[in-house]
Amino acid sequence: MPRKVAVLGSGSWGTALSIVLADNGHSVHLWGRSEEQVTSINEKRKNSRYIKDVELPDGIQASTDIRTILADADYVVIVVPTKAVRDVIQSALPHLNSGALIVHASKGIEPETHLRISEMIHEELPEGHNHPIAALSGPSHAEEVCYRQPTTVTCSSEDEEAAKSVQDLFMNQSFRVYTNIDIIGVEMGGALKNIIAIGAGMTNGLGFGDNARAALMTRGLAEIARLGMKLGANPMTFAGLSGLGDLIVTCTSEHSRNWRAGKRLGEGISAKQVEDEMGMVVEGIRTTKAAYQLAEKVNVDMPITSELFHVLFDDKPPKEAVAELMGRVKKHEVEDLKLNDKDPLNYFEP
Repeated sequence: MPRKVAVLGSGSWGTALSIVLADNGHSVHLWGRSEEQVTSINEKRKNSRYIKDVELPDGIQASTDIRTILADADYVVIVVPTKAVRDVIQSALPHLNSGALIVHASKGIEPETHLRISEMIHEELPEGHNHPIAALSGPSHAEEVCYRQPTTVTCSSEDEEAAKSVQDLFMNQSFRVYTNIDIIGVEMGGALKNIIAIGAGMTNGLGFGDNARAALMTRGLAEIARLGMKLGANPMTFAGLSGLGDLIVTCTSEHSRNWRAGKRLGEGISAKQVEDEMGMVVEGIRTTKAAYQLAEKVNVDMPITSELFHVLFDDKPPKEAVAELMGRVKKHEVEDLKLNDKDPLNYFEP
C-alpha cells in the first residue's frame, strides 16, 4: 500500500533512500536546505551536487518547507549528520503526524553526551510520545543504491512491529532489509566502523598494504564489539550487516568518505584541511572523539580509537600512531572475550 514518506536530508544517502521508496510506489517528500538544490530536483530530476548522473523518479518531490514535507506523513526518515539531528527534530516536532514512525539512517555518536542517535531523537520528543523509532543501517554506498545495485541492510527498533513495518516500506528486488531487535548493537556498529575506516584509509595513505588493512579491520571489529557489549549489545550483531558487513564496505572502498579522509591524513594533511577539502561531513571524525570519551568513561580498551583520536585532535603523526599500536604489550588474540555459561552460543562478555 503506498505511503507518504518524509525524508529529511537531501544529501547522497537521503537521495538514495528516496529513490528506493519511490521505486516502491510511495509518495516521497524530500526536505533540503538549499533552494537551488530543491529546484534542480523538482525541475531537472537531478541532485547534481551529490548524485550527478542519476535521474530521480517522478515520485520524489523536494521542498525547503519542512511543514509541507511533513504534512500527513506516515513515516519520517532522518538522514542528516549526527550534529544536525537535534536541530532537525526540533524543527520537525510541531509538524509531525500523530503516530508517525521515525526512522533514522545516520551513523554516529554524540560527543559529550555519548548518546546514540535513537536516544538523541527520543530525548527531543515530548514525554509519552507515540512515535516508534527505528534505525536503518548496514553496508550501503549511496552511489550503488542509486544505480539499483544489490544492497542488503538491517532495520532495528525496540518495537519489533515497527522494524517489520520499515522492512516492508523499503524492501524490493535490489534493496533487501533484515530486522534486528538489538538497536544498541546496530547503532554502535554503524557508528564505530567509521572510526576504523579512517584508520584503514590512513594505512593506505602511509603506503601500507593489505596486511595492515586486514589487521586493522580485524582488531577494529574486536574493539567495536568490546564497547558495544559493555553497553548491552548482543555480540552476534557485530558479525552481521551493521557490524562486519558495514566495516568491510567502509574500509575497502573509495566511495567511503571516511576512508578517503583517512587516506589524506596518512598523506600528511591535517584533519581540518581534510574536512575543508572534502566539503562534506566526515562522520567518523566526530565519532572518534565521542567513542574515545565513552571508552574512557566505561573503562573499555580501544587502542585503535585512542591512537586515531590523538592523530585527529592532538596532531600526532600517523606513523607514530602506527608504531604505538605495533609496539603494544603482548596479548592473546581472544583473551578479552569469554563464554557466558548462560548462553554460550549467542553471547560473549569482555
